[in-house]
Amino acid sequence: MVTFLHYMLASAFLFSIGLAIALTKRSAIVALMGVELMLNAANINLVAFNLKNPALADGHAFAIFVIVIAAAEVCVALALIIKLFQYFKSVDLHQLNQLKEK
Repeated sequence: MVTFLHYMLASAFLFSIGLAIALTKRSAIVALMGVELMLNAANINLVAFNLKNPALADGHAFAIFVIVIAAAEVCVALALIIKLFQYFKSVDLHQLNQLKEK
């Protein structure tokens, strides 16, 4: 039987992996995958909290809303990554320092 605690532990594990990936990787695409992993961990949390009171479908509704927002975020982020690749010929996030005004 999968309990509420199992969902919380899995969500915390996924969120911590996503946070580590987003903070340590230099590639913009890999960092974006870390952010997506954190959003999926939040979705697991929302659905797990819905188990506490199944009469309300708030957790599922918020999870679907997060999925829609994540899809829009990926579209915008990939467009930015494509433009950065056209300018720098690389997706290395450390090259973004050159965009700062001197």
